[in-house]
Amino acid sequence: MLTVHHLQRGQSERIVWLCEELDIPYDLRLYKRDPIFSPPDLKALSALGSAPVITDTTFSASKPLKLTESGAVAEYIIHKHGNGRLALAPSHKDYGEYLFWFHLSNSNLQPVVMRSMQARQLSPDPDSAARKQADGRLNRILDVYDDRLKEVPWLAGEEFTAADIMTVFSLTTMRLFFSLDLTGRDGILGWLQRVGERPAYRAAMEKGDPGFAPVLGAEAPESFFSSLRRRV
Repeated sequence: MLTVHHLQRGQSERIVWLCEELDIPYDLRLYKRDPIFSPPDLKALSALGSAPVITDTTFSASKPLKLTESGAVAEYIIHKHGNGRLALAPSHKDYGEYLFWFHLSNSNLQPVVMRSMQARQLSPDPDSAARKQADGRLNRILDVYDDRLKEVPWLAGEEFTAADIMTVFSLTTMRLFFSLDLTGRDGILGWLQRVGERPAYRAAMEKGDPGFAPVLGAEAPESFFSSLRRRV
């Protein structure tokens, strides 16, 4: 059995969504933030102490696989459980685009968002050199995505792929932790609306984060930290 360990309001939503799109059997374990980061029982699952984590007894009950890192987990599930579905083969005309966009989220978009978030925390002055540099880099990478999605319906081209699954979190749920308004970015916003219409996405979000409304619009949502303070 494939077991997915998901930290709610976290990037492991990608893996829940992937399993739903592939329509494969899996066991879902949910973990609430404590109060911001992973709770002790999730931290104990791996040296990284974060989600996603999967365990898999499908191919060896005596030596179950344990795997972390969302890109690695996604590729493993696609090829070991999904018969390669949602990935493009090397023979596909859009294979290069698929590789680029699959990896860009974790290698560039998400780190750039994190750097901009850190710059805001370190310097409240929007005119500081650090803020200007970080926000400038963020706007450039958002332009890259927006321009692409004005040309094609999905990141790899005409087909929905795991490249889309790998990217959506950084432009939706992650905005709970970093105020990001997408007004005027019609390419990205149209893409997010198409994502929100996918039954598997809706099912994954309801299973993984019950009661949470996906952040698919332009306006920045209420921050996770503000909602946390209200609950305390």
